[in-house]
Amino acid sequence: MKSVWTDTVGLPKFPQLKKDIRTDVLIIGGGMAGLLTAYFLHKNGVKYVLVEKDRICSGTTENTTAKITFQHSLIYQKILKGYGTDAAQKYLSANRLAFEKYADLCKDINCDYEIKDNFVYSVDDRKKIENEISALNKIGYKVEFCTSSPLPIKIAGAVKFSGQAQFNPLKFAAKISKGLNIYENTFVREMIGNTAVTKFGKIHADKVICATHFPFINKHGSYFLKLYQHRSYVVALENAQNVDGMYVDENRSGLSFRNYGNLLLLGGGGHRTGKKGGNWGELRLFAKKYYPTAKEKFFWAAQDCMSLDDIPYIGQYSKNTPNFYVASGFNKWGMTGSMVSAMILCDTVLGKPNEFADVFNPSRSILKPQLFINGFEATANLLTISKKRCPHLGCALKWNEAERSWDCPCHGSRFAENGEVLNNPANGDLF
Repeated sequence: MKSVWTDTVGLPKFPQLKKDIRTDVLIIGGGMAGLLTAYFLHKNGVKYVLVEKDRICSGTTENTTAKITFQHSLIYQKILKGYGTDAAQKYLSANRLAFEKYADLCKDINCDYEIKDNFVYSVDDRKKIENEISALNKIGYKVEFCTSSPLPIKIAGAVKFSGQAQFNPLKFAAKISKGLNIYENTFVREMIGNTAVTKFGKIHADKVICATHFPFINKHGSYFLKLYQHRSYVVALENAQNVDGMYVDENRSGLSFRNYGNLLLLGGGGHRTGKKGGNWGELRLFAKKYYPTAKEKFFWAAQDCMSLDDIPYIGQYSKNTPNFYVASGFNKWGMTGSMVSAMILCDTVLGKPNEFADVFNPSRSILKPQLFINGFEATANLLTISKKRCPHLGCALKWNEAERSWDCPCHGSRFAENGEVLNNPANGDLF
């Protein structure tokens, strides 16, 4: 199981940390968010170190569908209703700026960057689409309403954002990571204040940025309540269809479509980690029905952190942790989410105000319906009798037959059959 990106790119390699060091800023996590933050700090002459427990981009980044867009499902009607016009406009402006920064960087990087229109569609709820368009009109952004598409399924309607983009994320990461101060295979076992403890050395830092997908420190920030994880699946099909755009269902259990070269990337089969879902079987049945002559070339899965209100957590880790920061909860929109994180966190480290920071403040109210769902899932699984329990907070693990792994429904940790940890927040093996 590997993504199309890993088949096309050889990423640069970096050494393992084998001594004690001191730095101004420590970045933990070598995915797109961590790399972009390191890149901007490097450009600003800040002394920093980035550490990654495995290889850079070996987690969610290598499994993304790599859409660069500021159309994040039907987010604008939600923000407008929950936080008001100013917050919705700031969210839009932050992600538009992120899009523009990618466009500027990609001018000098051969990463298959292409301008494509993006569509969020509904198969059965035209009203949801109309409400999103109404919300966008209220915050001053004009979009198109569509009732037809090239997809092989009927849609009730779609919101069209013109002039968005797609790229090869690993080609991009390979370029921007060259020359950065990175240590790979350097797992942070614990934090003692602002000191990171690894197997062969300690890192003493003035400021620490946690960009580890799911924040791994439980005693601050309540991220075990504020986040849950969602798995989704992709098959890359040859001899399928050129949809000439990027399409995603507003329903998280729906399908997504985009092309890469001569391949159609068909995504879907999603479910909360630890629950049952359609996975690749659902996608293969769809392909058999609608693309009977297609040939599957690649297949892979991704795991995304979902916040309580569909807005990422970017900024100070908690009210009680000065000089400790976080970037998480990108809600399946990790490319622009990563860039927004890098912009905000770089400004924060440099002591510069950022006009968008308040929208993404990790300490905003947690009184959202999803909080109670997360709490129920955690309680139910803590009370479930099972020999296999997650070392993170003790939840009962569920066997994932499709991926041959033990998955935690509470917070999304995953383990291989032999007990090796595959996804955090667990920071150790099962056995």
